[in-house]
Amino acid sequence: MEPVRYVDLLNQRYKAQGFPPYQWTVNEPTSLTALDKPLSQCRVSMLTSGGVSHCSMPTWDAYARNDFRLDTVDPAATQADFTVSDSYYDTTDAEIDVNTVFPIDRLRELETDGTIGSVAPRLWSGFMGRIYKRTHVLEEAAPALAEELHDDDVDLFLLVPA
Repeated sequence: MEPVRYVDLLNQRYKAQGFPPYQWTVNEPTSLTALDKPLSQCRVSMLTSGGVSHCSMPTWDAYARNDFRLDTVDPAATQADFTVSDSYYDTTDAEIDVNTVFPIDRLRELETDGTIGSVAPRLWSGFMGRIYKRTHVLEEAAPALAEELHDDDVDLFLLVPA
């Protein structure tokens, strides 16, 4: 059996949609950094890039390119408070249960059972769609988000891609 050539299939799909060939980011290796306190004392936030929007916000453009918008999400929001708009994956399961791409209920459960210290006052949804301007993410958008996380005293940040 031949292995699935995921990158080739992805490039073919996006080429058929009119996108230029994707330039994959190659990250330098880095060592893991241990938490400086127990998980049970950590404040945790998360970000989904799965096209999840709170009902109070405009829905995401399902065919977005270089959308650096970041929405804050109240950690008390419920399943009924969200809509999912994304053309890059099958959103059927996310529309049934947003926790498949934004595990907000699971995060609150971890707080309730003491696994984590607390859920941060802001969760995040953003960086939607195909991002061609990686330099903007690395040099501007990600550092700005890191500053927001610092302001919220976040110890651990979960990235939940779709």
